[in-house]
Amino acid sequence: MRSPDRVHLFSVDVEEHFQVSAFDRILSRDQWDAQPSRVEHSTDRLLELLARNAVVGTFFALGWVAERHPALIRRIAAAGHEIASHGGWHRKVTAMSREEFREDVRRSKATLEDLSASPVRGFRAPSFSIIPGFEWAFDVLLQAGYTYDSSLFPIRRPDYGYPGAPRAPHLITRASGTLLEFPMATATVLGIRVPVAGGGYLRQFPLGVIRRGFRQLEEAGQPGMFYIHPWEIDPDQPRLPAGRITRIRHYRGLAKTFGRLESLVKEFRFTSVRRWLESNTV
Repeated sequence: MRSPDRVHLFSVDVEEHFQVSAFDRILSRDQWDAQPSRVEHSTDRLLELLARNAVVGTFFALGWVAERHPALIRRIAAAGHEIASHGGWHRKVTAMSREEFREDVRRSKATLEDLSASPVRGFRAPSFSIIPGFEWAFDVLLQAGYTYDSSLFPIRRPDYGYPGAPRAPHLITRASGTLLEFPMATATVLGIRVPVAGGGYLRQFPLGVIRRGFRQLEEAGQPGMFYIHPWEIDPDQPRLPAGRITRIRHYRGLAKTFGRLESLVKEFRFTSVRRWLESNTV
């Protein structure tokens, strides 16, 4: 049974199965076009699932995907979902200069706005790569016309994380203006902050941990930001020759993701950032 009075945030990072940062060392970007594309089929499955359960979400789409699959972006928008930016080429903020990042976010925004015929207000950095020391990215986003971000993961990890970030949506004030931040969902278990936002955690953790996290956020009166990738519901995707740890992180649990996802959207209420902002303030 869905919670009657709490609404969480549902998001999709629209990217191909071979575009995750962990594959950067084994597959160069000039090889991407030679890989089998599976993003349309998997995203369409997500769209069907959301329509069946009366859920709208925010789709953070890669500019690279949008340029090659413009009809997909139009289908997402036509279904009533919000289009936001996941950057252009799935490059980490930590791997770009300020000027490179500025060009990346401006180009992806323009492409997505042209295809969706709607303003693109939100951004999510690939691999949650706005980390301590790279706050200048918020200034670039504000200057490029974005009004909110969803890149901060308030956990401590070797490869990403912003452990000092608040768990709830909050304002980030910079010299360039004020940006809304929608951090990824976390819970507190035995005094430890645990990621429950979805993605790989949905595949690797017991489902009960994810459910407990979103219930905990409801008790605190906070919306939880959930995310999923289209490739995470595609157990038949081609396997790349990655190292053992990467193979476990990327391929483990793919066969059960769709069922778990359906359980969550039936139990919890979800909406897009755009719709949430229509009736809430931070």
